Amino acid sequence: MALRRRELLIGIAGAGGLALAGCAGEPAPPPKPAVIRFDPAADAHNVEARKPGTVKVADGTLRNVEWIDETGRSLPGVSAPDHRSWTSSEPLGYGHTYTAKAVAQGETGEVSATTTCSTVLPDRLIDVSLRSANKVEIAENDTYGVGFVLVAHFDEPVNREVAAAHMKITAEPAVTGAWYWLDDQNAHWRPERYYAPGTRITVAAELFGAALADGGYGLRDQRVSVLIGPAHVAIADDNTKQIEVFENGNLVRTMPTSMGKGGTAVVGGTVLSFWTRPGVYTVLDCRNPVTMDSSSYGLPVNSGLGYRTTIYHAVRLTHDGIYVHELAGSMWAQGNTDVSHGCLNISPDDAAWFYDFVIPGDVVEVRNTGGDPLDIWQNGDWTIAWPDWLRGGAA
Repeated sequence: MALRRRELLIGIAGAGGLALAGCAGEPAPPPKPAVIRFDPAADAHNVEARKPGTVKVADGTLRNVEWIDETGRSLPGVSAPDHRSWTSSEPLGYGHTYTAKAVAQGETGEVSATTTCSTVLPDRLIDVSLRSANKVEIAENDTYGVGFVLVAHFDEPVNREVAAAHMKITAEPAVTGAWYWLDDQNAHWRPERYYAPGTRITVAAELFGAALADGGYGLRDQRVSVLIGPAHVAIADDNTKQIEVFENGNLVRTMPTSMGKGGTAVVGGTVLSFWTRPGVYTVLDCRNPVTMDSSSYGLPVNSGLGYRTTIYHAVRLTHDGIYVHELAGSMWAQGNTDVSHGCLNISPDDAAWFYDFVIPGDVVEVRNTGGDPLDIWQNGDWTIAWPDWLRGGAA
């Protein structure tokens, strides 16, 4: 029995030894070759111009990458720190045919791969002008009033949804705003309420590569930021015939005024209004002097109501010629009677002060006058109720 037990133990030990020897003898996995992948993929056509070219490698590291267009120019690029990917440092351009070559080192040694692709060729390029409400392009670090409205004017009609998706507006401190389209070429952006003084607004129009219309693509990217100055708000009340001017909520000046005398006249088949329309205006620009000519809005100079005269210290509020300006000849009416064609007349001293005080984007609220409300095409963006603004404008 003792011998039998000893033989059994030896057999068990021997079997275990054989099993261990078998595990130790399994063959090692075969070496893996490096695998190179390109994006855009091989033979891709009409590739978006905005995207970069990329090369990635699996089971290896990149040794060399060349991305060359049809002229022989190399697209610059940067490898990742682990050398497993490469990305061009500029986007693919319009209308190019690229040849990409890459060499990678894997467990089996070096491998190489080559591919070609072509990018979209636009029928035409579309640009956008980024402006304030006064139709002047904004520039870096310009300062505007708390009623600043951003205007995007495109060279030609565009797809609104695509265009808006590629125009990003950020503000510090943050505000929520929206685009309002006057038509397919013109869009305005503003928040629900006036900006806080000191706000910085940054506009990034990332249109390069964007399909903005049938055959039309964005010409370029633009980025610009502007600042909001002190809160200048003037309230012109036709009940009192006074303009109260506030800076950051504090009343700094009260100015007697004479506004539009009201009524309408038909001249040459056109109905002309002599009201100072109620609504929220913003300052467009300041001119000293300015020649005011009634024929510019359809009222002949030689008619009974026509005029052509030089006016000083004129602050323009609308695109069709409403100003806050000096007029010594109407000082008898300022504060008690409306006698103008629609402008807000004030004294020479008040006009000189107001001219120096305001900047584009400052707010002038006109209250309790007659006539139709101020329209957006006149510079009435802030007159539109926020729910209506959110609907986006013209269909």
